[in-house]
Amino acid sequence: MTGAGEIVAGEPRPIAGGQPRPAAGEPRPVVLDCDPGHDDALAILLALARPELRVLAVTTVAGNAPLERTTRNALRVLTFLGRSDVPVAAGAERPLLRAPWVPVEFHGESGLDGADLPEPAVPALGEDAIELTARVVREAAGLVTLVPTGPLTNIALFLRAHPRLAARIAAISLMGGSLGEGNTTAAAEFNLWADPEAAAIVFEAGIPILMSGLDVTHQALMRSADITRLEAAGGRTGRVFAGLLRFFAVHHRQRYGWDGPPIHDAVAVARLVEPGLVTSRRLRVDVETTGELTRGRTVADPEGLSGRPPNADVGVAIDRQRFVDLLVEAVAAFG
Repeated sequence: MTGAGEIVAGEPRPIAGGQPRPAAGEPRPVVLDCDPGHDDALAILLALARPELRVLAVTTVAGNAPLERTTRNALRVLTFLGRSDVPVAAGAERPLLRAPWVPVEFHGESGLDGADLPEPAVPALGEDAIELTARVVREAAGLVTLVPTGPLTNIALFLRAHPRLAARIAAISLMGGSLGEGNTTAAAEFNLWADPEAAAIVFEAGIPILMSGLDVTHQALMRSADITRLEAAGGRTGRVFAGLLRFFAVHHRQRYGWDGPPIHDAVAVARLVEPGLVTSRRLRVDVETTGELTRGRTVADPEGLSGRPPNADVGVAIDRQRFVDLLVEAVAAFG
């Protein structure tokens, strides 16, 4: 029996209200909800490359760029990878209650500066992200895992609009939050800061959550030598993604002095396919929505002082070398 705050290696067991995992040998159905974004692009690449996952759809949200650009970027990445068959739908263009803010210094004006990606081969669907998610969850043969790597607006709207479908969600593997430092304010990580009300809905939904926050994603660095290796391994795909990573690295070198960028969003995908990659803690996590200085803070309760059960498996460490290997292997698979 594990308790609040206990360290567990690998993908955690479903927590209270959890659902069983896919049968051995069967791919896990996933919906990627993203705001591309350099690290989102690598998350998409990794999800499509791995046989353990079956990508049912990609939905987009405003975050790293306005919605029109994040949707275009998702379509461009899928077109480049030859996977325009994956349906794409645009979702929320702003947070539930807050004014939107775009971190241009991280990802550039387009949201995906640094490489020459093709124009989309197909448009986004006419239905919106919430309805596409509901449709694929309803029609899927098994339980579906949601993988949000941007603000959680679409996921919150889906849960509010289709509460009965929550039982068909196996887990939510998200990139966001932090037990320690922030990257947008001193207290908060960008995705949860951007729409804290949506994040609070998600964390309170009773669905198993795998939280990959800054505590673990700031360890998931692609250093200069790793980018060179990725470029050499993947032909055309390696060259394009190396260009994206080198652009993304500039801000992190200037701000943190790091030799390479953290690939935040791909961690949320990687921990679904590689048991033991991420070490996590089972914790109660709540999202601050009212504090003037702490908007979007993920407040953990490691001692169980609230008496409320854990609702998230929070990543605290990662096998960085194996994570890099997974990204290199994914790029090489597309060539």
